Amino acid sequence: MVKASRIFQVFAKPTGPICNLDCYYCYYLKKKHLYPESETFPMADILLEEYIVQHIEASIEPLIRFSWHGGEPTVLGLDYFRKIVALQQKHLPINRQVANGMQTNGTLLDEEWCRFLAAEGFAVGLSLDGPQKLHDHYRRTKGGKPTFAQTMRGYELLRKHGVATDILCVVNARNVHNSTEIYRFLKEIDAPYVSFLPLVAQRLDSEKGVSDRSVPAEAFGYFLCGIFDEWVERDVGRIKIQIFEEAARTAFGQDHSLCIFRETCGDIPVIEHNGDFFSCDHFVDAEHRVGNIIDTPLAELLESPAQRAFGQAKADTLPRFCHKCEVRDMCNGGCPKNRFLRTADGEEGLNYLCAGYKRFFNHCRPFVKEVAAQWHRQNRST
Repeated sequence: MVKASRIFQVFAKPTGPICNLDCYYCYYLKKKHLYPESETFPMADILLEEYIVQHIEASIEPLIRFSWHGGEPTVLGLDYFRKIVALQQKHLPINRQVANGMQTNGTLLDEEWCRFLAAEGFAVGLSLDGPQKLHDHYRRTKGGKPTFAQTMRGYELLRKHGVATDILCVVNARNVHNSTEIYRFLKEIDAPYVSFLPLVAQRLDSEKGVSDRSVPAEAFGYFLCGIFDEWVERDVGRIKIQIFEEAARTAFGQDHSLCIFRETCGDIPVIEHNGDFFSCDHFVDAEHRVGNIIDTPLAELLESPAQRAFGQAKADTLPRFCHKCEVRDMCNGGCPKNRFLRTADGEEGLNYLCAGYKRFFNHCRPFVKEVAAQWHRQNRST
């Protein structure tokens, strides 16, 4: 039995790019063009079982983690996820456990869905871009209608049933200047954990640069700094912010848990509805299709030279400018998909968000260092 040599996380997309919404900034809906002959996208039962078997066999940890993404996974219906859980239990070895996670827009959730998610211990990531006027600006239905009310109904049901729920907030050109409003809204709804995802979309026309929906880099830095200052003053220990936790890991000598800040990447690939294996969720294209689990086992694809090279390229192509940066350990050049600028001396590979990251990481570093110093002092005295 072949196993992976490292911990991995697969974004499994059993519904491919199919979604019930038509969010204006979504980068994944257009992936449908990769499969022009597909009339339906749900992963077939026989392939679903094969994927689950291979994932279990490849995993090296006692707790085997599955991540269900899309598109929108709930469009498959609850019975499909009951089948997923049944297949996992059918093939789960003795003395091992399964943990499931799902990323959803929340609009299709109901009482039955949430009872199931709670009973089976699912962790849920819910997409929510702030209060109604900010969320509804880009997050719309196929008919262009707002989605905030439906999303909040789903969130309240998740809370009612005790489902562990993280908020994923996309920071874009529309909401980036509303950091205080967004943060206080998230506190009002008792969000326990929040990830801020900066929207960066390159233009598809002949003009260079990013779309007008993309977050300005400097503004993203100020956005994070504003929230950080209020969090430090009032909310340490009350609400967790993913990027704040990532910044703290460096002071404690810990490796980053978030792929975009690691020195190398490549351990969060995608499995599409037909078994295609892609290097990363942001590189689902013909160039980065490594293989298919029907032909090559998942563990071998994870360890393949192509996938290893993809991950190592992040470090190998880091510009000299970044090597000399005072916050390199916090950033490591960021996500490769955003490294399309040139440095001041003309070298390629600078992250579009560099200015924002540098502003924020320099801003939070004194606090992070002091917290780590206190922790070390306490541990030496015990």
